[in-house]
Amino acid sequence: MKVDGRCLCGYLSYEAEVNATLVEICNCTDCQTLSGSAFRVTVPVVDRMFKFLSGEPKTYVKIAASGNRRVLAFCPECGTSVYSRPEDGKDGFFGLRVGSLRQRADLIPRAQCWRGSAQTWIDNIAHLRAFDGDVPK
Repeated sequence: MKVDGRCLCGYLSYEAEVNATLVEICNCTDCQTLSGSAFRVTVPVVDRMFKFLSGEPKTYVKIAASGNRRVLAFCPECGTSVYSRPEDGKDGFFGLRVGSLRQRADLIPRAQCWRGSAQTWIDNIAHLRAFDGDVPK
C-alpha cells in the first residue's frame, strides 16, 4: 500500500510502500516512553521503499532489549516520530509510525507485541465517557 505522511509542523514529509496486513501495536516500555502514551502503532515498510520528500530528520540510535541497534528518526523542529529502522546496511524491521501517516485510518492493527509490558488498564477503556472534542470541565 502506498502511504504518505508528515510531521506535525510540516517540516518533514515522506512517502513509502507498506505492508498494511502487518500493522502492529507495540506495548514495550521504550515505545511507551518514546510515544508519551500507552503504546505505539507501527507498519512495516516494504523493501525499504521509503523516502523523504522534504526536510531532514534528526536521529537517535537506541539499543533494543535484544541488543540490536535501532535508528529512531524524528522531526528536529516539532519532535514527531517517523520511523525505527536497523542501522545502515543491516537487515531488519523498518517500521513507520502510523500516527504520522495520512492513511492512518486504513492501517488497522492486526497484532500486539510486548504484551507483558502493556498497561493493565488498556483492555478496559471501552466504558469510558467519550467526546468529539475536549473533555468538559
